[in-house]
Amino acid sequence: MKQPIEELLEPCLSSWGFLPASHKETLNMEGRYYEISPELGEGYYWYYQREGMFAIAVMDLRLWADTVVEQQQSEFISITYYDAVSAEELNPYKRRNAHCIRGHVFNRNVYRIRYHKSVPIRGVELMLVPGYYHEYLEQKFPQGLPNIETAFLSVDGISDFPELVLLMRQIQTFQGTGISAHLFYESKVAEAVSLIMDKTKQTQNSIQKTELSPDDLQNLDAVRLYIEDHFAFHIQADQLTRIACMGQTKLRYSFKAVYGYTITEYIQNKRIAHAEYLLIETDFPIKIISQAVGYNHAGRFSNLFQKSTGLLPDEYRHLIQNKL
Repeated sequence: MKQPIEELLEPCLSSWGFLPASHKETLNMEGRYYEISPELGEGYYWYYQREGMFAIAVMDLRLWADTVVEQQQSEFISITYYDAVSAEELNPYKRRNAHCIRGHVFNRNVYRIRYHKSVPIRGVELMLVPGYYHEYLEQKFPQGLPNIETAFLSVDGISDFPELVLLMRQIQTFQGTGISAHLFYESKVAEAVSLIMDKTKQTQNSIQKTELSPDDLQNLDAVRLYIEDHFAFHIQADQLTRIACMGQTKLRYSFKAVYGYTITEYIQNKRIAHAEYLLIETDFPIKIISQAVGYNHAGRFSNLFQKSTGLLPDEYRHLIQNKL
């Protein structure tokens, strides 16, 4: 019988077109190494597993065509940190960004994501199955634990989490083998859970949650639609508070709670997504594209584009054009 981690990863790797390959020297020999079919792209996916507990993955690949991956998921939770990515989750829709922590909770649902062609997918992922967070941790701490799923979701989208980013880097570069590797990975998983739980506690202590009425939700949706129609313009905070019929503090926290992004992040995501389209479909100079999506200074636009995708705009255009 396959182990739970294998049930989680092997079908997905197979559907992507990955095949076992000779191990890459820069990756830990204790893990499993796969390369994607040359017809579909280039690059690798490596993972280390602890039976029925957790898995750690390192990926670095590019796809030659826009690709929608659809997979019936097992029950697990994960965090991911990307150095480079350009993709959208499709159910529900959410842009996947680089240089921030992404938290997910999967409950045997069908997961769909669209990856953009030629843009590197480069990152580290930590996956926990119920055997770890519903059995191992509960037995180890019978006095009671905070809700792990809620904690992982609470860090989704956080870009200011240097302790967790450092931990992911350490996992990515570790080369120990044998018992030292098993102890290292087990300790890093426990440390990651500890950091996330502590971050969740800090967030809960600093934010007072507010119940939202049906009118509040309708007004928030009006704010979202207004942003989608005007993202390339300068949007003033008082315009949004008038549309939302609520104060700035309530609007700020309510928008984040409902849509998973701050208002600033939501505007930036719309701008970057449109900039990607213009970089692919036009030959406009970077300065013109910057202005077209709402940035007066090309340097700031380039910095934000790199933060979101892991690539500068001209690097992004070069990679896409070379594979058209």
